[in-house]
Amino acid sequence: MNAYIERVLEATKKKNASEPEFLQTVEEVFSSLEPVINAHPEYEKASLLERIVEPERTVEFRVTWMDDNGQYHVNRGYRVQYNAALGPYKGGLRFDPSVNLSIIKFLGFEQTFKDALTGLPIGGAKGGSDFDPRGRSDAEVMRFCQAFMTELYRHIGQDIDCPAGDLGCGGREIGYLYGQYRRLVGAAEFGAVSGKAVCTGGSILRPEATGYGAVYYLREVLRHDGEELAGKRIAISGYGNVGWGIIKKANELGAKVTYFAGPDGYIHDPDGVSTEEKLNFILEMRAKDPMHCEPYAKKFGCEFVPGQKCWGVKDVDIYMPAATQNDVNLEWAKKIVDSGVKYYIEVANMPTTNDALELLRSQKHMVVAPSKAVNAGGVSVSELEMAQNAERLYWTAEEVDQKLTGIMKNIYDSSVEVAERYGLGYDLVAGANLVGFQRVADAMMAQGIF
Repeated sequence: MNAYIERVLEATKKKNASEPEFLQTVEEVFSSLEPVINAHPEYEKASLLERIVEPERTVEFRVTWMDDNGQYHVNRGYRVQYNAALGPYKGGLRFDPSVNLSIIKFLGFEQTFKDALTGLPIGGAKGGSDFDPRGRSDAEVMRFCQAFMTELYRHIGQDIDCPAGDLGCGGREIGYLYGQYRRLVGAAEFGAVSGKAVCTGGSILRPEATGYGAVYYLREVLRHDGEELAGKRIAISGYGNVGWGIIKKANELGAKVTYFAGPDGYIHDPDGVSTEEKLNFILEMRAKDPMHCEPYAKKFGCEFVPGQKCWGVKDVDIYMPAATQNDVNLEWAKKIVDSGVKYYIEVANMPTTNDALELLRSQKHMVVAPSKAVNAGGVSVSELEMAQNAERLYWTAEEVDQKLTGIMKNIYDSSVEVAERYGLGYDLVAGANLVGFQRVADAMMAQGIF
Protein backbone atom coordinates (compact mmCIF):
# COMPACT_ATOMS: atom_id res chain seq x y z
CA MET A 1 0.00 0.00 0.00
CA ASN A 2 1.16 3.54 -0.77
CA ALA A 3 3.00 5.09 2.22
CA TYR A 4 0.71 8.13 2.26
CA ILE A 5 -2.40 5.95 2.38
CA GLU A 6 -0.89 3.83 5.17
CA ARG A 7 -0.02 6.88 7.25
CA VAL A 8 -3.49 8.41 6.98
CA LEU A 9 -5.16 5.06 7.64
CA GLU A 10 -3.14 4.50 10.82
CA ALA A 11 -3.89 8.01 12.05
CA THR A 12 -7.60 7.49 11.32
CA LYS A 13 -7.59 4.23 13.29
CA LYS A 14 -6.07 5.93 16.32
CA LYS A 15 -8.45 8.87 16.18
CA ASN A 16 -11.56 6.73 15.68
CA ALA A 17 -10.67 3.62 17.69
CA SER A 18 -14.17 3.41 19.19
CA GLU A 19 -15.93 3.47 15.81
CA PRO A 20 -15.47 0.02 14.21
CA GLU A 21 -18.08 0.35 11.45
CA PHE A 22 -16.60 3.64 10.28
CA LEU A 23 -13.07 2.23 10.26
CA GLN A 24 -14.23 -0.82 8.34
CA THR A 25 -15.56 1.21 5.42
CA VAL A 26 -12.53 3.57 5.42
CA GLU A 27 -10.23 0.54 5.12
CA GLU A 28 -12.35 -0.92 2.32
CA VAL A 29 -12.26 2.30 0.27
CA PHE A 30 -8.57 3.03 0.94
CA SER A 31 -7.58 -0.50 -0.12
CA SER A 32 -8.39 0.43 -3.73
CA LEU A 33 -6.82 3.89 -3.93
CA GLU A 34 -3.12 3.16 -4.51
CA PRO A 35 -3.20 3.62 -8.31
CA VAL A 36 -4.88 7.03 -8.17
CA ILE A 37 -2.77 8.27 -5.24
CA ASN A 38 0.41 7.21 -7.07
CA ALA A 39 -0.79 9.10 -10.16
CA HIS A 40 -1.54 12.28 -8.18
CA PRO A 41 1.28 13.21 -5.78
CA GLU A 42 -0.34 16.61 -5.34
CA TYR A 43 -3.02 14.97 -3.18
CA GLU A 44 -0.53 14.40 -0.36
CA LYS A 45 0.64 18.02 -0.45
CA ALA A 46 -2.98 19.15 -0.19
CA SER A 47 -3.68 16.69 2.68
CA LEU A 48 -6.55 15.35 0.61
CA LEU A 49 -6.96 12.01 2.39
CA GLU A 50 -6.77 13.64 5.81
CA ARG A 51 -9.59 15.95 4.78
CA ILE A 52 -11.71 13.36 3.03
CA VAL A 53 -11.96 11.09 6.09
CA GLU A 54 -13.21 13.93 8.30
CA PRO A 55 -16.87 14.93 8.00
CA GLU A 56 -17.42 18.60 7.27
CA ARG A 57 -20.02 18.79 10.02
CA THR A 58 -21.40 16.42 12.67
CA VAL A 59 -24.61 17.29 14.48
CA GLU A 60 -25.80 15.31 17.51
CA PHE A 61 -28.96 16.25 19.37
CA ARG A 62 -31.59 15.21 21.90
CA VAL A 63 -35.04 14.15 20.71
CA THR A 64 -37.79 14.26 23.35
CA TRP A 65 -41.24 12.90 22.44
CA MET A 66 -44.38 11.67 24.19
CA ASP A 67 -45.99 8.25 23.79
CA ASP A 68 -49.74 7.56 23.76
CA ASN A 69 -49.79 7.13 27.53
CA GLY A 70 -48.36 10.57 28.19
CA GLN A 71 -44.89 9.21 29.01
CA TYR A 72 -41.90 11.15 27.71
CA HIS A 73 -39.00 9.41 25.98
CA VAL A 74 -35.56 10.70 25.04
CA ASN A 75 -33.63 9.50 22.01
CA ARG A 76 -30.45 10.66 20.35
CA GLY A 77 -30.46 12.15 16.85
CA TYR A 78 -27.61 12.52 14.37
CA ARG A 79 -26.77 14.18 11.06
CA VAL A 80 -23.27 13.74 9.66
CA GLN A 81 -22.77 16.05 6.69
CA TYR A 82 -19.74 14.37 5.22
CA ASN A 83 -18.78 16.06 1.99
CA ALA A 84 -20.51 18.66 -0.20
CA ALA A 85 -17.77 19.17 -2.80
CA LEU A 86 -20.05 17.88 -5.57
CA GLY A 87 -23.31 19.45 -4.41
CA PRO A 88 -25.79 19.64 -1.52
CA TYR A 89 -25.42 16.92 1.10
CA LYS A 90 -27.63 13.93 0.28
CA GLY A 91 -28.33 10.76 2.25
CA GLY A 92 -30.95 8.93 4.26
CA LEU A 93 -32.18 8.92 7.82
CA ARG A 94 -32.04 5.60 9.71
CA PHE A 95 -34.36 4.95 12.66
CA ASP A 96 -33.22 1.84 14.49
CA PRO A 97 -31.96 0.92 18.00
CA SER A 98 -28.58 0.00 16.50
CA VAL A 99 -27.90 3.57 15.36
CA ASN A 100 -24.85 5.24 16.87
CA LEU A 101 -22.28 7.76 15.68
CA SER A 102 -19.96 5.11 14.22
CA ILE A 103 -22.73 3.67 12.05
CA ILE A 104 -23.88 7.10 10.87
CA LYS A 105 -20.28 8.10 10.05
CA PHE A 106 -19.66 4.93 8.05
CA LEU A 107 -22.91 5.40 6.17
CA GLY A 108 -22.05 9.04 5.44
CA PHE A 109 -18.54 8.22 4.26
CA GLU A 110 -19.89 5.47 2.00
CA GLN A 111 -22.69 7.77 0.78
CA THR A 112 -20.17 10.36 -0.38
CA PHE A 113 -18.66 7.98 -2.92
CA LYS A 114 -21.95 6.34 -3.82
CA ASP A 115 -23.45 9.73 -4.65
CA ALA A 116 -20.35 10.63 -6.66
CA LEU A 117 -20.73 7.42 -8.67
CA THR A 118 -24.17 8.50 -9.91
CA GLY A 119 -22.62 11.43 -11.79
CA LEU A 120 -25.30 13.68 -10.30
CA PRO A 121 -24.48 16.95 -8.45
CA ILE A 122 -24.91 15.71 -4.88
CA GLY A 123 -22.66 15.35 -1.85
CA GLY A 124 -22.75 12.74 0.90
CA ALA A 125 -24.44 12.72 4.30
CA LYS A 126 -26.33 10.39 6.63
CA GLY A 127 -28.42 10.75 9.75
CA GLY A 128 -30.85 9.04 12.03
CA SER A 129 -31.75 8.11 15.56
CA ASP A 130 -31.75 5.15 17.94
CA PHE A 131 -35.56 5.41 17.97
CA ASP A 132 -37.37 2.16 17.09
CA PRO A 133 -40.60 2.76 15.12
CA ARG A 134 -41.60 -0.92 15.33
CA GLY A 135 -44.58 -1.45 17.60
CA ARG A 136 -45.29 2.27 17.87
CA SER A 137 -48.60 3.80 16.87
CA ASP A 138 -48.88 6.24 13.98
CA ALA A 139 -49.40 9.05 16.49
CA GLU A 140 -46.24 8.12 18.39
CA VAL A 141 -44.19 7.94 15.19
CA MET A 142 -45.60 11.30 14.13
CA ARG A 143 -44.69 12.96 17.43
CA PHE A 144 -41.17 11.52 17.30
CA CYS A 145 -40.66 12.70 13.70
CA GLN A 146 -41.93 16.17 14.55
CA ALA A 147 -39.56 16.39 17.53
CA PHE A 148 -36.66 15.10 15.40
CA MET A 149 -37.30 17.63 12.63
CA THR A 150 -37.69 20.48 15.11
CA GLU A 151 -33.94 20.21 15.67
CA LEU A 152 -32.85 18.96 12.26
CA TYR A 153 -34.60 21.64 10.18
CA ARG A 154 -32.03 24.33 11.04
CA HIS A 155 -29.28 22.21 9.42
CA ILE A 156 -30.96 21.25 6.13
CA GLY A 157 -32.55 22.83 3.04
CA GLN A 158 -32.87 22.15 -0.67
CA ASP A 159 -29.50 23.81 -1.44
CA ILE A 160 -27.83 22.66 1.79
CA ASP A 161 -28.78 19.10 2.71
CA CYS A 162 -31.66 16.94 1.48
CA PRO A 163 -32.34 13.92 3.73
CA ALA A 164 -34.27 10.88 2.52
CA GLY A 165 -35.45 7.63 4.06
CA ASP A 166 -33.48 4.58 5.09
CA LEU A 167 -33.94 1.64 7.47
CA GLY A 168 -36.94 2.32 9.71
CA CYS A 169 -37.72 5.58 7.92
CA GLY A 170 -40.16 4.98 5.08
CA GLY A 171 -42.85 6.97 3.34
CA ARG A 172 -44.90 7.50 6.51
CA GLU A 173 -41.94 8.89 8.45
CA ILE A 174 -40.77 11.08 5.55
CA GLY A 175 -44.28 12.52 5.27
CA TYR A 176 -44.33 13.49 8.94
CA LEU A 177 -40.80 14.90 8.73
CA TYR A 178 -41.56 17.01 5.68
CA GLY A 179 -44.83 18.24 7.16
CA GLN A 180 -43.01 19.51 10.24
CA TYR A 181 -40.25 21.06 8.12
CA ARG A 182 -42.83 22.94 6.03
CA ARG A 183 -44.52 24.28 9.16
CA LEU A 184 -41.24 25.40 10.70
CA VAL A 185 -39.85 27.23 7.63
CA GLY A 186 -43.24 28.52 6.47
CA ALA A 187 -42.72 27.45 2.86
CA ALA A 188 -43.45 24.51 0.58
CA GLU A 189 -39.76 23.81 0.06
CA PHE A 190 -40.22 20.47 -1.70
CA GLY A 191 -36.53 19.90 -2.35
CA ALA A 192 -35.54 19.88 1.33
CA VAL A 193 -36.61 16.24 1.86
CA SER A 194 -36.88 13.42 -0.68
CA GLY A 195 -38.83 10.19 -0.62
CA LYS A 196 -42.08 12.12 -0.18
CA ALA A 197 -45.47 10.92 -1.36
CA VAL A 198 -46.13 11.74 -5.02
CA CYS A 199 -48.98 14.04 -3.95
CA THR A 200 -46.48 16.25 -2.08
CA GLY A 201 -43.78 16.45 -4.73
CA GLY A 202 -42.30 12.96 -4.43
CA SER A 203 -41.00 10.85 -7.29
CA ILE A 204 -42.88 7.87 -8.55
CA LEU A 205 -40.95 4.57 -8.19
CA ARG A 206 -38.91 5.82 -5.20
CA PRO A 207 -39.83 2.87 -2.90
CA GLU A 208 -38.71 0.36 -5.53
CA ALA A 209 -35.75 2.35 -6.89
CA THR A 210 -32.90 0.75 -4.92
CA GLY A 211 -34.07 -2.77 -5.73
CA TYR A 212 -34.78 -1.93 -9.36
CA GLY A 213 -31.38 -0.29 -9.74
CA ALA A 214 -29.65 -3.32 -8.22
CA VAL A 215 -31.27 -5.59 -10.80
CA TYR A 216 -30.31 -3.22 -13.65
CA TYR A 217 -26.70 -3.29 -12.43
CA LEU A 218 -26.83 -7.10 -12.17
CA ARG A 219 -28.08 -7.27 -15.74
CA GLU A 220 -24.96 -5.41 -16.93
CA VAL A 221 -22.72 -7.80 -14.98
CA LEU A 222 -24.38 -10.78 -16.63
CA ARG A 223 -24.16 -9.21 -20.09
CA HIS A 224 -20.40 -8.84 -19.62
CA ASP A 225 -20.26 -12.65 -19.37
CA GLY A 226 -22.62 -13.17 -22.29
CA GLU A 227 -25.47 -14.26 -20.03
CA GLU A 228 -29.08 -13.17 -19.63
CA LEU A 229 -31.00 -12.43 -16.46
CA ALA A 230 -33.98 -14.50 -17.62
CA GLY A 231 -34.02 -17.89 -15.95
CA LYS A 232 -31.61 -16.97 -13.16
CA ARG A 233 -32.38 -17.93 -9.53
CA ILE A 234 -31.54 -15.43 -6.81
CA ALA A 235 -31.06 -15.63 -3.04
CA ILE A 236 -31.47 -12.40 -1.08
CA SER A 237 -31.54 -11.27 2.53
CA GLY A 238 -34.20 -8.81 3.60
CA TYR A 239 -37.70 -8.20 2.28
CA GLY A 240 -38.18 -4.50 2.93
CA ASN A 241 -38.46 -1.96 0.13
CA VAL A 242 -35.08 -2.96 -1.31
CA GLY A 243 -35.73 -6.70 -1.32
CA TRP A 244 -39.27 -6.13 -2.55
CA GLY A 245 -37.93 -4.03 -5.44
CA ILE A 246 -35.42 -6.76 -6.35
CA ILE A 247 -38.16 -9.39 -6.35
CA LYS A 248 -40.51 -7.28 -8.50
CA LYS A 249 -37.95 -6.31 -11.13
CA ALA A 250 -36.38 -9.78 -11.26
CA ASN A 251 -39.84 -11.21 -12.02
CA GLU A 252 -40.43 -8.64 -14.76
CA LEU A 253 -37.14 -9.56 -16.43
CA GLY A 254 -37.64 -13.32 -16.24
CA ALA A 255 -35.60 -14.22 -13.16
CA LYS A 256 -36.96 -15.29 -9.77
CA VAL A 257 -36.02 -14.96 -6.12
CA THR A 258 -36.18 -18.46 -4.65
CA TYR A 259 -34.65 -17.67 -1.23
CA PHE A 260 -35.18 -14.70 1.04
CA ALA A 261 -34.15 -14.27 4.66
CA GLY A 262 -35.55 -12.36 7.61
CA PRO A 263 -34.53 -11.90 11.25
CA ASP A 264 -36.12 -15.24 12.22
CA GLY A 265 -34.70 -17.46 9.45
CA TYR A 266 -35.05 -17.96 5.73
CA ILE A 267 -37.67 -18.97 3.19
CA HIS A 268 -37.06 -21.39 0.32
CA ASP A 269 -39.72 -21.10 -2.38
CA PRO A 270 -38.56 -23.16 -5.39
CA ASP A 271 -41.26 -21.57 -7.56
CA GLY A 272 -39.98 -18.12 -6.67
CA VAL A 273 -41.77 -15.12 -5.21
CA SER A 274 -43.34 -14.78 -8.61
CA THR A 275 -47.02 -13.85 -8.29
CA GLU A 276 -48.93 -10.74 -7.30
CA GLU A 277 -50.43 -12.68 -4.40
CA LYS A 278 -46.98 -13.49 -3.02
CA LEU A 279 -45.67 -9.95 -3.48
CA ASN A 280 -48.72 -8.47 -1.80
CA PHE A 281 -48.46 -10.94 1.06
CA ILE A 282 -44.88 -9.82 1.73
CA LEU A 283 -46.12 -6.23 2.01
CA GLU A 284 -48.85 -7.31 4.45
CA MET A 285 -46.47 -9.53 6.42
CA ARG A 286 -43.80 -6.92 6.98
CA ALA A 287 -46.41 -4.28 7.87
CA LYS A 288 -47.86 -6.51 10.60
CA ASP A 289 -44.63 -8.01 11.93
CA PRO A 290 -41.34 -7.13 10.18
CA MET A 291 -39.35 -9.46 12.45
CA HIS A 292 -40.84 -12.71 11.13
CA CYS A 293 -40.99 -14.16 7.62
CA GLU A 294 -42.23 -17.62 8.69
CA PRO A 295 -45.88 -16.68 7.89
CA TYR A 296 -44.93 -16.69 4.19
CA ALA A 297 -43.97 -20.38 4.42
CA LYS A 298 -47.21 -21.25 6.19
CA LYS A 299 -49.27 -19.31 3.65
CA PHE A 300 -47.67 -20.80 0.53
CA GLY A 301 -46.60 -24.22 1.78
CA CYS A 302 -42.84 -23.83 1.28
CA GLU A 303 -39.77 -24.44 3.42
CA PHE A 304 -38.81 -22.23 6.37
CA VAL A 305 -35.43 -22.72 8.08
CA PRO A 306 -35.46 -20.99 11.50
CA GLY A 307 -32.48 -19.11 12.88
CA GLN A 308 -30.36 -19.46 9.76
CA LYS A 309 -29.23 -17.43 6.75
CA CYS A 310 -29.48 -18.70 3.19
CA TRP A 311 -25.80 -18.06 2.34
CA GLY A 312 -24.26 -21.26 1.08
CA VAL A 313 -27.27 -22.76 -0.69
CA LYS A 314 -26.19 -24.25 -4.01
CA ASP A 315 -29.39 -24.23 -6.08
CA VAL A 316 -29.13 -20.54 -7.03
CA ASP A 317 -27.10 -18.51 -9.51
CA ILE A 318 -26.76 -15.21 -7.65
CA TYR A 319 -26.44 -14.02 -4.04
CA MET A 320 -27.71 -10.52 -3.21
CA PRO A 321 -27.33 -9.50 0.47
CA ALA A 322 -29.88 -6.69 0.81
CA ALA A 323 -30.63 -6.40 4.53
CA THR A 324 -28.06 -4.68 6.72
CA GLN A 325 -24.35 -4.20 7.39
CA ASN A 326 -22.03 -7.12 8.17
CA ASP A 327 -24.65 -9.69 7.21
CA VAL A 328 -21.96 -11.91 5.64
CA ASN A 329 -18.95 -12.63 7.86
CA LEU A 330 -15.95 -14.84 7.09
CA GLU A 331 -17.72 -18.07 8.03
CA TRP A 332 -20.66 -17.32 5.76
CA ALA A 333 -18.27 -16.25 3.00
CA LYS A 334 -16.58 -19.67 3.18
CA LYS A 335 -19.98 -21.32 2.70
CA ILE A 336 -20.63 -19.07 -0.29
CA VAL A 337 -17.29 -20.02 -1.84
CA ASP A 338 -18.02 -23.72 -1.26
CA SER A 339 -21.41 -23.36 -2.97
CA GLY A 340 -19.73 -22.61 -6.30
CA VAL A 341 -22.14 -19.76 -7.05
CA LYS A 342 -20.50 -17.25 -9.38
CA TYR A 343 -22.20 -13.92 -8.68
CA TYR A 344 -22.08 -12.07 -5.36
CA ILE A 345 -23.86 -8.71 -5.71
CA GLU A 346 -23.84 -6.52 -2.58
CA VAL A 347 -26.98 -4.42 -2.18
CA ALA A 348 -27.23 -3.31 1.46
CA ASN A 349 -24.71 -0.79 2.79
CA MET A 350 -21.52 -2.70 3.68
CA PRO A 351 -23.24 -6.11 4.00
CA THR A 352 -19.90 -7.96 3.98
CA THR A 353 -17.14 -7.79 6.58
CA ASN A 354 -13.74 -6.82 5.17
CA ASP A 355 -12.16 -10.25 5.71
CA ALA A 356 -15.17 -11.92 4.06
CA LEU A 357 -15.03 -9.51 1.12
CA GLU A 358 -11.31 -10.17 0.69
CA LEU A 359 -11.97 -13.91 0.54
CA LEU A 360 -14.78 -13.56 -1.99
CA ARG A 361 -12.79 -11.21 -4.22
CA SER A 362 -9.86 -13.66 -4.24
CA GLN A 363 -11.95 -16.40 -5.84
CA LYS A 364 -11.23 -16.68 -9.55
CA HIS A 365 -14.64 -18.19 -10.27
CA MET A 366 -16.57 -15.34 -8.59
CA VAL A 367 -17.69 -11.89 -9.68
CA VAL A 368 -18.15 -9.50 -6.75
CA ALA A 369 -20.00 -6.19 -7.10
CA PRO A 370 -19.91 -3.51 -4.35
CA SER A 371 -22.94 -2.01 -2.63
CA LYS A 372 -21.90 1.60 -3.20
CA ALA A 373 -22.42 0.98 -6.93
CA VAL A 374 -25.24 -1.57 -6.84
CA ASN A 375 -27.55 0.29 -4.46
CA ALA A 376 -27.07 3.76 -5.94
CA GLY A 377 -30.46 3.60 -7.65
CA GLY A 378 -32.26 4.84 -4.56
CA VAL A 379 -30.25 8.02 -4.14
CA SER A 380 -30.36 8.54 -7.91
CA VAL A 381 -34.15 8.67 -7.90
CA SER A 382 -34.02 10.89 -4.81
CA GLU A 383 -31.90 13.33 -6.79
CA LEU A 384 -34.32 13.04 -9.70
CA GLU A 385 -37.03 14.01 -7.21
CA MET A 386 -34.99 17.08 -6.25
CA ALA A 387 -34.68 17.97 -9.93
CA GLN A 388 -38.42 17.61 -10.46
CA ASN A 389 -39.09 19.76 -7.40
CA ALA A 390 -36.70 22.47 -8.58
CA GLU A 391 -38.36 22.68 -11.99
CA ARG A 392 -41.92 21.96 -10.82
CA LEU A 393 -42.06 18.98 -13.15
CA TYR A 394 -43.69 15.56 -12.94
CA TRP A 395 -42.11 12.57 -14.66
CA THR A 396 -44.02 9.40 -15.42
CA ALA A 397 -42.95 5.98 -14.12
CA GLU A 398 -41.60 5.16 -17.57
CA GLU A 399 -39.48 8.32 -17.66
CA VAL A 400 -38.07 7.74 -14.16
CA ASP A 401 -37.36 4.08 -14.93
CA GLN A 402 -35.57 5.02 -18.15
CA LYS A 403 -33.37 7.55 -16.35
CA LEU A 404 -32.63 5.03 -13.59
CA THR A 405 -31.64 2.37 -16.12
CA GLY A 406 -29.21 4.79 -17.78
CA ILE A 407 -27.66 5.85 -14.47
CA MET A 408 -27.03 2.27 -13.36
CA LYS A 409 -25.48 1.38 -16.73
CA ASN A 410 -23.19 4.41 -16.51
CA ILE A 411 -22.11 3.42 -12.98
CA TYR A 412 -21.25 -0.07 -14.17
CA ASP A 413 -19.49 1.10 -17.35
CA SER A 414 -17.39 3.74 -15.58
CA SER A 415 -16.31 1.27 -12.88
CA VAL A 416 -15.18 -1.24 -15.51
CA GLU A 417 -13.37 1.40 -17.55
CA VAL A 418 -11.45 2.93 -14.64
CA ALA A 419 -10.36 -0.42 -13.19
CA GLU A 420 -9.04 -1.48 -16.58
CA ARG A 421 -7.33 1.88 -17.13
CA TYR A 422 -5.36 1.46 -13.91
CA GLY A 423 -4.35 -2.08 -14.83
CA LEU A 424 -6.62 -3.82 -12.31
CA GLY A 425 -8.55 -5.91 -14.82
CA TYR A 426 -12.24 -6.65 -14.30
CA ASP A 427 -12.51 -5.48 -10.69
CA LEU A 428 -15.88 -3.90 -9.95
CA VAL A 429 -15.08 -3.16 -6.29
CA ALA A 430 -11.87 -1.28 -7.01
CA GLY A 431 -13.40 0.40 -10.04
CA ALA A 432 -16.32 1.81 -8.05
CA ASN A 433 -14.05 3.07 -5.28
CA LEU A 434 -11.73 4.74 -7.79
CA VAL A 435 -14.51 6.44 -9.77
CA GLY A 436 -16.25 7.81 -6.69
CA PHE A 437 -13.02 8.94 -5.05
CA GLN A 438 -11.67 10.61 -8.19
CA ARG A 439 -14.83 12.67 -8.70
CA VAL A 440 -14.84 13.88 -5.10
CA ALA A 441 -11.09 14.51 -5.14
CA ASP A 442 -11.26 16.57 -8.36
CA ALA A 443 -13.99 18.76 -6.87
CA MET A 444 -12.13 19.23 -3.60
CA MET A 445 -8.90 20.20 -5.36
CA ALA A 446 -10.74 22.65 -7.61
CA GLN A 447 -12.28 24.43 -4.60
CA GLY A 448 -9.07 24.97 -2.64
CA ILE A 449 -8.09 23.90 0.86
CA PHE A 450 -10.42 24.67 3.76
